[in-house]
Amino acid sequence: MRISLLLTRWVDGRLRWGLIFWMFLMSAVAYLDRVNISIAGQAIQKDFGLTNIQLGWVFSAFVIGYALFQVPGGRLADRFGARMVISAGVVWWGVFTTLTALVPTGMALSLAMLIGTRLLLGLGEAVVYPSSNRLVSSWIPSSERGLANGLIFAGVGAGAGVTPPLIIYVLSRWGWHWSFYVSALIGLASGAVWFLIARDSPREHPLASRKEIDHIEAGLPAATHASGGTLPWGTILGNRNVWAITFSYFAYGYTAYIFFTWFFIYLSRVRGLDLKASALYSMLPFIAMACAAPLGGWVADWITWHHGKRAGRCGVAIFGLSFAAVFLALATQVESARVASIVLAGGAGALYLAQSAFWAVSADIAGKSAGTVSGLMNMGAQVGGAMTASLTPWIADRFGWTASFLVAASLCFGGALAWLLVNPDAPIPARRTDNKVIL
Repeated sequence: MRISLLLTRWVDGRLRWGLIFWMFLMSAVAYLDRVNISIAGQAIQKDFGLTNIQLGWVFSAFVIGYALFQVPGGRLADRFGARMVISAGVVWWGVFTTLTALVPTGMALSLAMLIGTRLLLGLGEAVVYPSSNRLVSSWIPSSERGLANGLIFAGVGAGAGVTPPLIIYVLSRWGWHWSFYVSALIGLASGAVWFLIARDSPREHPLASRKEIDHIEAGLPAATHASGGTLPWGTILGNRNVWAITFSYFAYGYTAYIFFTWFFIYLSRVRGLDLKASALYSMLPFIAMACAAPLGGWVADWITWHHGKRAGRCGVAIFGLSFAAVFLALATQVESARVASIVLAGGAGALYLAQSAFWAVSADIAGKSAGTVSGLMNMGAQVGGAMTASLTPWIADRFGWTASFLVAASLCFGGALAWLLVNPDAPIPARRTDNKVIL
């Protein structure tokens, strides 16, 4: 009884941030399961006898599956809640992470089996961020959503940053298969805790205080308070804001996935760093991401509070994407591998300054359909990621790695310009007949 009382007092007013912290950890674990294959890629390539292009197909398979299930995953979260959908997703990706290590080598269908396993893994991981945004739309007041999303996506940098030394440690001692087994076990453990502590709304949580519930509900935008169910597809697909942020997130995803797929191999093979140095310097972009995501969210919230959402959300997104483009272009002109790594890390950090703006705006304008809208938006990013996983080595083989990074820089700048079309104060209007939302 005393422990329960102490726990209740400790979480009083902070419960929403406890859930955001665990989503940060879940985000880190999701990226551990996603990025491990890029670190183990050379060992897998050797065992399976894959070319760079074939390895790119394996990378792309995950992203294609991830992209295909973004919208269905978001719709499921809107329908069944973030708690259940994320928990089911964790079990799914634990199974297919394990199966990746069990694909046999030396068979005619080995490559196809590896691609199929990674595609199915992508389907399971697809639910994480649309579901987390549905959680944010119910648990986080609009004025705090920049920081909340920034903390969640700091997990991307944390997970991707921890992955190189962890996977290399496991790989060098027990082989690349065990790097996948360890990743699966960590994911299942974090998912079990999530199922125990999460609820879909403050009113459903036994530890939520009346004070915190009132604070949260007072800060929710009108779209969240609106009556009715999820928005109809025609309304969502006809909204200019949705398409502008989706295109911008496509450019964002194309650039980010260079770091998640080819960056480690770029440092070791192209820039000539040894395995240990590559592991060390390949951590820098992810450290930058982990630091920049919450910083960008906090700055966006502060600017929004003082100058409105147009400056706080759109302005920060334009700044981050534009500077990412500049850093990527500058890195191609640097001869030193180590200096280039630092410059590229600056580009990754600038990119993640903009991260929270995408998710805060999609939650604000979509309300109870935040999972669906953010799923559509994130599908754009994953299509970009699938393209860069295969297109980056193709461009590099024919025109050089400088061209690969300049293409990404150009897309980043285009993504920044798209934010000029976004009105973050305009929720998606639901069509009504007889005061009922058409579903």
